[in-house]
Amino acid sequence: MRDEIDPRYEYAEALSGPIPDYLLEVERQTFLKTMAPQMLSGQLQGRLLSLFSKLCQPKTILEVGTFTGYSALCLAEGLVPGGILHAIEGNRETAFLAQQNFAASPFADNVKLHTGQALELLPGLPFLFDIIFLDGDKRGYPEYFHQLIDRLSPGGLLLADNILWDGKVSASDKPNLDVKALRDYNQLLANDKRVEVVVLPLRDGLSVARKVD
Repeated sequence: MRDEIDPRYEYAEALSGPIPDYLLEVERQTFLKTMAPQMLSGQLQGRLLSLFSKLCQPKTILEVGTFTGYSALCLAEGLVPGGILHAIEGNRETAFLAQQNFAASPFADNVKLHTGQALELLPGLPFLFDIIFLDGDKRGYPEYFHQLIDRLSPGGLLLADNILWDGKVSASDKPNLDVKALRDYNQLLANDKRVEVVVLPLRDGLSVARKVD
């Protein structure tokens, strides 16, 4: 989330691209039809997700919290032929919009949308994923880590958005439940020898963890 326009950020966005037309349409539809369009990953983070995916060349991707589908479509750009991205969204209204966006994209056959609560849906999904992207319920991040770390392929990426929560994670003296959960998640990764992690102060904070081979 960005409340103020940083000229450095604008400069970086201008040099990061190009943005496919279908993503521009997802952005347009999100601003027209949702109450919180700032939840979009946005151009700079979207291009970074696409780059990560293209470097990994994943066969399977899991996204927990897809919103209107922007970040899922960015990640799908790196799928190998026949690869599948499983997207989970708990809000039925935004899930409906995401499904429309997926259907109108080049990845209509590569993205499978699951509507409901992630912890209830995860047992029915494929066991191993090459990339996992967390962008849903922040209070669920620690449990998602425990549930999914063994389902991440060796060398795979575990990405988590909003990890700095508008600066509250590092600065709040009276943390709410979301902040406490994000702090717990960050500490879990920092202490776990199965992953190597870096936290990027991009937008609202992006955690990038690689599972050790």
